[in-house]
Amino acid sequence: MAEARIGQPATGEVPFRGGGFRPRPVRYVGVTVFVIVLLVLEWGTRAGWISNLTLPRPSDVALTLWRLAETGLLWDHLLPSLGRFAVGSAMGATAGIALGIIIGLFSLARAGLVPVVAAIFPIPKIALLPLFVIWFGIGEGSKYALIALGTFTPTVVATYGAVDNVDRTLIRMGQSFGLSWASIVRKIVLPGALPGILSGLRISLAIAIILLTAAEMIGARYGIGAYVLEAGSLYDLERLFAGVTILSVLGVTVNWILAKIEARVLAWRA
Repeated sequence: MAEARIGQPATGEVPFRGGGFRPRPVRYVGVTVFVIVLLVLEWGTRAGWISNLTLPRPSDVALTLWRLAETGLLWDHLLPSLGRFAVGSAMGATAGIALGIIIGLFSLARAGLVPVVAAIFPIPKIALLPLFVIWFGIGEGSKYALIALGTFTPTVVATYGAVDNVDRTLIRMGQSFGLSWASIVRKIVLPGALPGILSGLRISLAIAIILLTAAEMIGARYGIGAYVLEAGSLYDLERLFAGVTILSVLGVTVNWILAKIEARVLAWRA
């Protein structure tokens, strides 16, 4: 009988060691952390360790959210915000992905457009809101334009960076097999760039939520940003944190949707 090596069982299957640092799902950990944080805050505010003048009780915020939903005011503010977010981010992300792919594939476009994108990217987009109001008016157009521009620039940078990072060996292999330029782009470049594009969208859509809130604080009667601004001007902390909670839930929901999309379209990486 062969002797077992030290630290290795004599019989049984050898564990798989080629996962490549692939993350494995761990259920309920995130929810547990959220619950623990909320319980600590609730205990701290009730025990007097945390002043109610600086941080409201989570239970009071939850009660405020319940009353908002019960009276229908929640939907009066949430639905316009979702519409603005969907339209503005869709415009910016679509244009950003298209231009990023063009920059990544064509040297002339890269030489001409990368300096323009680099000049626009660091500008605080909220500073352009007065200009957009002049151009598009105080209505929905200026809000769509602000969200679209804020989503556009990081998406462009992430997309052409993802195209650049596609393994050149795979492209050379396709060329050696006689694949056409279009086939290489469709079968090698775009699938290889997709992980980087989706990662860039996580950042772009988070920026879109921030700009949505800022845009709604100017010239909007309904919207989560307008609700937060009104609550802050009245020093109503329960309503203020209720609005912040809605924005946080929106961000978590968008991140969850992107994670589901990644799991479906990037199943080949497993």
